[in-house]
Amino acid sequence: MKNNWLMLAVTLAIQAMVSMALLTLPVMAPVVAGALGVSSVYVGVYVAIVYVGAILASLAAGTVVARYGAIRVSQAGLLTCALGLALCTVNSVPVIALGALLIGIGYGPVTPASSHLLARTTPARSLSLVFSLKQTGVPLGGVLAGLIVPSLLLVTGWQGALLLVSLLCLVCAVIAQPMRQEMDLDRNPKCPLSLSNLAQPLRLVLSHRALAMLATCSFFFSATQLSLVTYLVTFLHDSLGQGLVAAGMALSVSQLAGVGGRVFWGYVSDRFLGARRMLAVLAALMALSSVATASLSTSMPTVLLLGILAVFGASAIGWNGVYLAEVARQAPKGQASLATGGTLAVTFLGVVLGPPLFGAMSGLFGGYRAGYAALALPTLACCVLLVRQKKTLLAAKG
Repeated sequence: MKNNWLMLAVTLAIQAMVSMALLTLPVMAPVVAGALGVSSVYVGVYVAIVYVGAILASLAAGTVVARYGAIRVSQAGLLTCALGLALCTVNSVPVIALGALLIGIGYGPVTPASSHLLARTTPARSLSLVFSLKQTGVPLGGVLAGLIVPSLLLVTGWQGALLLVSLLCLVCAVIAQPMRQEMDLDRNPKCPLSLSNLAQPLRLVLSHRALAMLATCSFFFSATQLSLVTYLVTFLHDSLGQGLVAAGMALSVSQLAGVGGRVFWGYVSDRFLGARRMLAVLAALMALSSVATASLSTSMPTVLLLGILAVFGASAIGWNGVYLAEVARQAPKGQASLATGGTLAVTFLGVVLGPPLFGAMSGLFGGYRAGYAALALPTLACCVLLVRQKKTLLAAKG
């Protein structure tokens, strides 16, 4: 039991750190865009480049984890994120694009690696809760980015803030080293590495109807999640006139709600609703919250504004743990990391396409409200799909 909690703590810390690395530049988007002489709308392109790298890395993750071990792969991810952040300090759009790609390559394999560790040690009855606890690392990283990065920006400038977060990634990789030998005992150094293996996770997902359905929903959920996280600070700053520190605090509120949501939804899923019903409820909440966010105004009481963002964060950021646990549950025995890598490739594709489309729509209609309102359509469609799929499965069992 002690070892199980140690695995959870280590994977949680690593997940939080790579998430903070990913969000560091978006939190500073208005300032960085001004320094580069580009529109802050292009932060969506930055995020898209990050997730192109993440897609490639997640597809390779199953084989790489089998050969080198989950902890070693996670350490490599942290080091790659650190290098990417360092490159992003260069006052050049092409170099920052390369840095974004490296951050994605570092970010991509961390979730499949942690799923590999937790799936082999977690009882089935607690799978959603444990995976949700681990996945709180993603919004926790967002909380750290929202709280710390704007203040670092004021003290050290945007380049100094990037370098300090890069240093934190290196420190996290060093801290994980003592756990490596014990946690990577199941690695197989003779496991072959081949480019042909990149298609294997996707073949696995497409050959299983339940996995394919989950992956499809995750495409739209992730687009919603990253559109919220990527553009919220810029939306509050540009459209509602909030300062960067206040806007960063609002982002942290949504991220903290995501932390609480992941744990709460995991508990409710395990104890009461089941994963598919829980995901359907979350899809409905995303649809309602996106419309409410589009309606935010300067005259709105701060408590109400933060309440709307908290509900949006709890749903749009809180779904991942239930989703990943269900993927691990539906995966063939011993193939949790492979199935996770395949479904995450689709998840990350939603991130690649979602924020740039959000930015394009916002630019076309002259504001971010149109982008947030548009998010309600695909999330509502996912709610219907999940409910229908559940009814179909129940009818088949009957």
